Formats: sequence, C-alpha cells, structure tokens
Amino acid sequence: MDSYEEKISLLSEMIAFAVIDGELHDREYDFLKMVSEELQIDKETFLSLFDKRSELKVIKDEFHRILHFYRLALLMHCDGFLHEREKIAINQIGINMGLNPNAMKRVLHLMEKSPDQMVDAQILLGAFHEQLN
Repeated sequence: MDSYEEKISLLSEMIAFAVIDGELHDREYDFLKMVSEELQIDKETFLSLFDKRSELKVIKDEFHRILHFYRLALLMHCDGFLHEREKIAINQIGINMGLNPNAMKRVLHLMEKSPDQMVDAQILLGAFHEQLN
C-alpha cells in the first residue's frame, strides 16, 4: 500500500462492507480498528470514515488486491454469521478488483472449512496464482 489515500480508500471500503448486513458487530469494529492501526491511520480519521464515504482508489498491485480481498473475507467471518449480502458483495468487489472468480470461490470455501476461518498465506496466494497457469 503506497499512499495514505489508498489506505483510507481500503479502510473506507472495508467499513462499507462491514455494515452491508445492516449492523456493525463489536468483533467487526475491533477487526477494522486493528486494520486501521496496521495501516497507521489515526483514531480520529478512522472514526470519521464511519460518517463519510471516500472515493475508492484502484489497487494496482495484484498482491495488495489479494490481501484486500482476504481482509474483507476475514471481516465477513468476524461476527460468526455469513449474511447473503456479504457473499454477494465480496464477490462483486473481487470481480471489480480484477480477481479470478474461481480463485475467490476456492479461498472462501477454504475459509468456511477452516476452524478459525483463516487460510495460510501460501495457500491463499497459491489459489490465485494457480489460476494464472
């Protein structure tokens, strides 16, 4: 992630995704806060993103697009309930980012089967790279 604007855009999209099911659960908020700290976004800016929509920036680097998709998938599982709107939205977001639908489907399936909804980094990247061959 290169610029501050890209970080704000990523976090803003994650916040919009978190409330797509109509509510923001405590675990989702905690996850978003953790991501904002990882991205070095101050608390005031983080909180302001809940009130406004920033312009979404295109993530040019494939690795960062995959990472963003994975963060969204983790966020989707935070509250322990998979809402149909979340499933539709994450697929649309992934397609808009130019990610392979089959790889996204595979990653989401692996996450659902995993006891902690996490996927090893090598498996995650492998799912997207095997689709290139």
